[in-house]
Amino acid sequence: MPKKIVLAYSGGLDTSVILKWLQSKYECPVVTFTADIGQGEELKPIEAKAKSLGVKEIFIEDLQEEFVRDFVFPMFRANTIYEGNYLLGTAIARPLIAKRQIEIAKEVGADAVAHGATGKGNDQVRFELGYYANNANIEVIAPWRDWEFESRKDLIDFAEKNQIQVSKDKIGEPPFSTDANLLHTSSEGKILEDPWIEAPEYVYTRTKNIIETPNDPETLVIEFEKGDPISINDKKFKPHEILANLNTLAGKHGVGRIDIVENRFVGMKSRGVYETPGGTILLHAHRAIESITLDRGASHLKDEIMPKYAEAIYNGLWFSSERIAMQQLIDSTQAKVNGKVKLKIFKGNVIVLGRKSQNTLYENSLVSFDEKGEYNQKDAEGFIKINSIRLKKRNI
Repeated sequence: MPKKIVLAYSGGLDTSVILKWLQSKYECPVVTFTADIGQGEELKPIEAKAKSLGVKEIFIEDLQEEFVRDFVFPMFRANTIYEGNYLLGTAIARPLIAKRQIEIAKEVGADAVAHGATGKGNDQVRFELGYYANNANIEVIAPWRDWEFESRKDLIDFAEKNQIQVSKDKIGEPPFSTDANLLHTSSEGKILEDPWIEAPEYVYTRTKNIIETPNDPETLVIEFEKGDPISINDKKFKPHEILANLNTLAGKHGVGRIDIVENRFVGMKSRGVYETPGGTILLHAHRAIESITLDRGASHLKDEIMPKYAEAIYNGLWFSSERIAMQQLIDSTQAKVNGKVKLKIFKGNVIVLGRKSQNTLYENSLVSFDEKGEYNQKDAEGFIKINSIRLKKRNI
């Protein structure tokens, strides 16, 4: 039996019920830890709610800068996308939360940690692999796999019985399953479980409907240094400020909405509606600056390993040897990824207008039809003939 538990606490229905359940089942102190990684208004009632449930040690920590600097930006250096669409907004947050939760457990003398992820999802894997990577001997409690509750209705009944407040969404029902941070907002569950039904507009919280976006485009310039964005329109910001500013701009123009069915690590398919406004701009901008600063070999190698890198993050393997090795390779390509990208944001689109760099590999005299440059067109004849050998042999 654990002597003290640190719970990853969001203040929502699941973790509030979990908090009360842990207190009752284990009869030991439960410490709550809430990571502020940009989820916004939902943080305000957390301390009061935890106190009302008898918690004596409450940790609410602003990790926004660390989140973007040490997790989001390294991921974006790889132009990371899972299954062609998902920018991994939830997955990239879990290793940071797990790491800090283990650190707090050590600080307060706790011998166990707990989370609110269900037994059907990816997050249970991500949290627990993160825990074990940072403390091999920690006890992990996953209530959704152990308790008697089988549905959200069971949780609501328990909450009402124990006078735990249940929040309501805009249509007066228990909310969607949501996750929010500075990189994205995700929505799953309820009506979204039918992949044929269009997501209602009220699901979206940080991006405008295309119909309501401005009729005039907006132009911006993002500067990169060693693969990371450092300024917007020549004004420098801290990493989390870069993302926050881009979120506001992109959200106003309806950028960053996706509706996908993805393959979960645990084996099932899941439909999710995601908003990643600022991240969508960064993805386009980073690829644009790399297009003139990376040579073909490095660029294509990055594209080859990216799906494997994305899968490692999606599957909760941020602290694995393979993810670290891939990160070292990716980071080694970014030393000269410096320069500026000019973009236009309009009606849900991110349009690259231009790119320039002091480290550019783009040489106008080589590609121009009006200049000979150092390129001898006659050399192409031998190049083509050598590459045609195997093709000719197929016809023999």
